[in-house]
Amino acid sequence: MQHATRTLVTAFAVAALLAGCGSTAGLDGNLVDDWAALPPPGAFTPAAGVCHEADFAEVVPLGAYAPVDCAAPHRVETVHVGTFPADRNQPPSTSSAELRTAFVECDNRATGYVGDNWRAGRLRLAVAVPSEPGWAAGSRWYRCDLMEVDTVEAGAKVVLRTGSLRDVLRTASALRLGCQQTRTGGGGVVQTLVPVPCTERHDAEFAGVWPAPDRPYPTRSAQWAPFYAGCRSVLARFAGLPDDDDLVFRTDVVVRPPSAGRWRVGDRGIRCYLWLSDRRVTGTLKGVGPAELPVRTK
Repeated sequence: MQHATRTLVTAFAVAALLAGCGSTAGLDGNLVDDWAALPPPGAFTPAAGVCHEADFAEVVPLGAYAPVDCAAPHRVETVHVGTFPADRNQPPSTSSAELRTAFVECDNRATGYVGDNWRAGRLRLAVAVPSEPGWAAGSRWYRCDLMEVDTVEAGAKVVLRTGSLRDVLRTASALRLGCQQTRTGGGGVVQTLVPVPCTERHDAEFAGVWPAPDRPYPTRSAQWAPFYAGCRSVLARFAGLPDDDDLVFRTDVVVRPPSAGRWRVGDRGIRCYLWLSDRRVTGTLKGVGPAELPVRTK
């Protein structure tokens, strides 16, 4: 009897399910034609003001786009997203005028983002563009990416950091370039600048950035002369010195231009350092004037 009861209950349950499946209230029995069609693939544009854990890449495919909150560990921060002309058929090449124009825009945006010329800190700026499939789908963006580096000298590595770079150079910051100790090689040429506290004895100091004109990258010694002249004017303003013919007898200068590769993409900012090749000092030389940096007779 118990077995018969269970069989009867099961039969009623199956009948109820079949009745429900056969109902025409709002359904036509076709479970496929009620789904909305998926939209066709379209252009993708990344966001500004976000960070990325992955290392910087010049070409960003959609599948590699994984932004994180800047409070989380990251290596890259996007400070601005701009657009190339819509009628361009393919991504710009490294030496194209479009990419140089994009770098200039990124340069200005990054400076506003951090509160000072970004080159005044241990920072690197780079421009990322869409992949070829992204370009074919209609993407025309370029991404302005800032990174903290462990040094602004050769061989720099990107730092895994937390916290946004927004306004990081607007006030005093551990990222800001300051006093330095030089390490020289043969012939007394400065090989490396090592950051030191200004309270320690040192022989050099970051003075500022000279914006070089848009000209071919120097390949001969004589072509570097305008770079040294430009940096000497930066030194004069920094230290409160007359920008005259006597300046070369008051202080030496270390010029740190971008690499030839960065020059091709539009970087024209030259880091300039005041250098005392004959002595070391404590404290900053900013605004000290001619009395602290007299004309040297030897």
